[in-house]
Amino acid sequence: MADYLRLRQICLAAPKLDRLVDDLQEIFDIKVCYRDPNVAKYGLQNALFVIGDGFLEIVSPTEPNTAGGRFIERTKGHGGYMAIFQANDVRRRQKHAETIGVRVAHVIDRDAYQNVQLHPRDCRAAFIEFGHSVGGDERSGTWTPAGENWKSFISTGQTKRMLGIEIESPNPNDLAAHWSKIIETPLVKDKDGNPQLTFEDGTIRFVKGENECLGALAVEVTDVAATLSRAVSCGYRVERDTFHLGGVNFRVRG
Repeated sequence: MADYLRLRQICLAAPKLDRLVDDLQEIFDIKVCYRDPNVAKYGLQNALFVIGDGFLEIVSPTEPNTAGGRFIERTKGHGGYMAIFQANDVRRRQKHAETIGVRVAHVIDRDAYQNVQLHPRDCRAAFIEFGHSVGGDERSGTWTPAGENWKSFISTGQTKRMLGIEIESPNPNDLAAHWSKIIETPLVKDKDGNPQLTFEDGTIRFVKGENECLGALAVEVTDVAATLSRAVSCGYRVERDTFHLGGVNFRVRG
């Protein structure tokens, strides 16, 4: 099969898990498809949602002095945790990152699943992670972080898919060039002139912001007004098509 690189999963970090899980289920009419017991060894708990055939993960610390907990303290409530890519050549991408001076934070090397997390201080803004599952070359195939039964949780009646993320920076052009080099994907311009990385299943836009962070997640829904109304009912302040949940701005698109 030809090489591929998919923006497959976005991970957010929050102090408490249950409230966010309940609110995401209510607002977007989605259900938790998997809770990974393996994250407990990192002092975390998680919940994973399938949106279209992409994934949104929420992690929350269960003990003091975890990487996730330190991230939450450092970001002061604004900033996503990880951009996770599905790729067929994880080890080559790891070697490339190390060659350009980006440190590796964590490696998983199992028979059925390979993964590398790159150090967030070197990536800037958020973790960049690459993963590959045996049997996952097709989009409908295996994606180990989502468990074995994720396809049975696909529901696109209200929420269709994730469209992409926004990365904020005081110097978005510089950060965009840095991510482009790490991810080995050429930059283009969006309709507003912002630098952008484009993948088969979404985009990463780089926009002006006070700090470097993963600042927003765009989601396509069937009824924008109804989705935003449910967000208001859950206690979130809506400005135009956006509300803030789990450390990021959710931008709701029709």
